[in-house]
Order: sequence, then structure tokens, then C-alpha cells
Amino acid sequence: MVENERTRLPPGQQAVEQMPPLHVGTVPRFDPETWDLRIEGEVREPRTLSYRELRALPSVIDMSDFHCVEGWSVLDVAWQGVRLADVADLVSPTERAQFATIGCDGGYTTSLPMSDLMRPDVLLAWGIDGEELAPEHGFPLRLVVPHKYAYKAAKWVRWIRFTYEQELGYWEQRGYSNSADPWKEERRS
Repeated sequence: MVENERTRLPPGQQAVEQMPPLHVGTVPRFDPETWDLRIEGEVREPRTLSYRELRALPSVIDMSDFHCVEGWSVLDVAWQGVRLADVADLVSPTERAQFATIGCDGGYTTSLPMSDLMRPDVLLAWGIDGEELAPEHGFPLRLVVPHKYAYKAAKWVRWIRFTYEQELGYWEQRGYSNSADPWKEERRS
């Protein structure tokens, strides 16, 4: 391991070259003609975006590290997608919107405070390292939250609900840390 990797790895993490395909449930089928993303809750203008509309939004490529709660990290991942903050701008969250719950095909959910979600490196991604995400890694849409453990990076995103109170997600309901900060090793609550 080179010195640069050592300083970029949170405590208890080991650098690996590729992320293994870990997920809850089965990989869903994707039909670009029927797929949509609902954005609702504490917003002034609820919206449903088709896949074509989503992909027409201004996209970015953001380089970040990816940390799994199981103890491995992939460094320098180039994610392509749309900033979650830009999607939020489309629906104008109200002052009551303090959190957002992200829901996925198969029933998986996660939730984060707005302060975490509005960071410029938080994306709704469809690409990785110059290619489309593989279905087992979340295609057609995956949440990317580089400053949290990967269980906050929900795969197969289908809806976003802005809320006043935080709703615990799938893993948080099962005893995992809600704050999920890899630098503080917040693995379990």
C-alpha cells in the first residue's frame, strides 16, 4: 500500500481493486420505457421523471472513494450521474424538509439528512469509470454518498421522499449506524 492510500483509508478499511456485487434481494429488471423516478413529500412541486428525462438532466463525473461497512474500500471511483441537489431543485423542498428517504426496487430504503444529501459529491449515478453501471451494482440509478458507508448508497433508486422526521432505512432498522461515518467507524448503532 502506498502512503497516499494509507491516509485516504478510514480506520479498519483495506483498499481493493473492485467492489464486489453486494445487495439485498434480486437484481430487478429494467425497462427504459416504463421506469420512472418519483420525487415527493415535503416539496412544493412533486415530480415524476421518466428515464429519458432523468438522463437529459445536466450530468457530472465525480471522483470519490467508496467505503463498505464490511471493511473494504475502492479508491478513485469515477461516478457519472446527476447531483442530488440538482434533482432537489426541480421539486423545491419546503423548509420542513430536513431529511430524505430514498426507496428502491425490491423495498430497500435509506435515509439521510439534507445536509448530507446536498453536498456536491452526492449523486444519483448511472455510470462508473466511463461505463454504465452493471445491473448488480445498481443500474439504472444508484445513490452515491462518498462520505458514508456504502449501505447508504442505495441501488435501483425509484423514489425520493423529503421528510420532516427521519425514517430509518433497511440496515438502520437492523442495528446498523444511522450516521454511517467511516472515519469514525460508525458501523453499528
